[in-house]
Amino acid sequence: MADTTGKHVKVLFSLDQDEDGWPPVSIEGLWAVQLGEDLVRIDNTPWFVTNIACGDVVRVREDADGELRAIEKIKWSGHCTVRVIPFEDGRLEGQLTPVIDLFAPLGVTGEGLGQFGLVAMDIPAHVDLAAVQELLWRGSDEGWWDFDEGCVGDAWTAPQAR
Repeated sequence: MADTTGKHVKVLFSLDQDEDGWPPVSIEGLWAVQLGEDLVRIDNTPWFVTNIACGDVVRVREDADGELRAIEKIKWSGHCTVRVIPFEDGRLEGQLTPVIDLFAPLGVTGEGLGQFGLVAMDIPAHVDLAAVQELLWRGSDEGWWDFDEGCVGDAWTAPQAR
């Protein structure tokens, strides 16, 4: 593998699909920064990969086609990944941008994937997790959206006031 330390590279993650065909893809490519010959730091938020968040360090290997494949997560960044799917008949009428706008004041960033009607949100460790969870649960309880915790840690799962 050529020395690309510090450069952005694409890392491919193989995904297992359930009996309903979810996720709708079998491979997801994530941008990462090369840290060394076989280590990268993930530099975007996954839509479908689970147990990976922005900033995580992952071991990779180059396959026969010269593409980088994820092998294992080496270090968690402290970021959480949560996916939100706004309901067509909910307050946000299935729109993705309003989801991102609602969470932005809390320090959360997100990216919408219109083809599948979901927002992948990056939740840094330093934000008020209780406030983020409160908004997630409010939207869920009021029928605005459903959400999935793609990658969370102990601080996220610790008992929170609801």
